[in-house]
Amino acid sequence: MYERILVPLDGSKLGEAALPYIEDLVTKLPKEPKVEVILFQVVSSLTHFIVAGEAGVQIPYTEQEMEQIKQKAMSYLEKSAEGLRKKGAVVGVRVGTGDPADEINNVANELDADLVAMSTHGRSGLSRWAFGSVADKVLRGGNNPVLIVRVPSEGAKT
Repeated sequence: MYERILVPLDGSKLGEAALPYIEDLVTKLPKEPKVEVILFQVVSSLTHFIVAGEAGVQIPYTEQEMEQIKQKAMSYLEKSAEGLRKKGAVVGVRVGTGDPADEINNVANELDADLVAMSTHGRSGLSRWAFGSVADKVLRGGNNPVLIVRVPSEGAKT
């Protein structure tokens, strides 16, 4: 039985592909105990580049800038939670910093999540090697069951 579901989101519409599946699942599960869904976003870029002419330098965000980034992420997660709350789920939101896959697995363990539900772009071959796959790292590196929803490719019928 799924009582606690962790849903990592990256702030993009493509990253939200798992949400409709979780909303549907919530409506089909018994009303008691209440299903708790935790929406989680990882802020992975702790620096930004400043370019002047041909020179560029990587600068860490200030504490104030990081706080603004985290607040923006919290607002996004709260907005994303609306549909789940309408379906009867208890929804929590959380923001972390660091490597996305590591943070997702750490939070899943900390919360003792019954399920991690996330989307993937479904890359393969060279693009997967070049860009990596957070979903693959969560699947292989975690201790929790994982539901992976593949994002439809552009031009595919949905």
